Amino acid sequence: MIRPLRTERLLLREWRESDIAPFAAMNADPKVMEYFPSLRTENETRGIVNRLTAGFAADRMGFWALELPGEAPFIGFTGIKPVSFPAPFTPTVEIGWRLAPRFWGVGLATEAARASLADGFARCRLREIVAFAVPGNTRSRAVMDRIGMAHDPDGDFDHPDIPAGHEFQRHVLYRILAPVK
Repeated sequence: MIRPLRTERLLLREWRESDIAPFAAMNADPKVMEYFPSLRTENETRGIVNRLTAGFAADRMGFWALELPGEAPFIGFTGIKPVSFPAPFTPTVEIGWRLAPRFWGVGLATEAARASLADGFARCRLREIVAFAVPGNTRSRAVMDRIGMAHDPDGDFDHPDIPAGHEFQRHVLYRILAPVK
């Protein structure tokens, strides 16, 4: 078991059965999934959570469930995990996030992402963490900028899990190196 992370406002914790329904609602929301090729069903969401839970057991890292204590038991996820597909920049670890829309625009994704980066560099002793998104996903790209990541235009790539020719196949790559001690 990995100790949960706490920030000023958030708890980054292991997934619970009670997270499935609100996560499935997020994954079925066209606004949340705007830059993904398709929405996800509750069954697909359960599979995602099972893979994330298994990833924590295997890699000691993954995407945490996000809780806003005293306000909401589940608001989304944030964390780091090994990139699961081959690309010129792999093997490496990615950071990612997804929050319910009512929690957008108040700095929660940035706060959780900073905690995830710190954990990745300290506990996991990573030297670099990457992030990627569809070029038009300005909200995610803004979080990448705010947490100190830099766009690597030479690393931009066609995501191998997205069908060739799909409008979301092209992704921008961002990187951040561990702080020098």
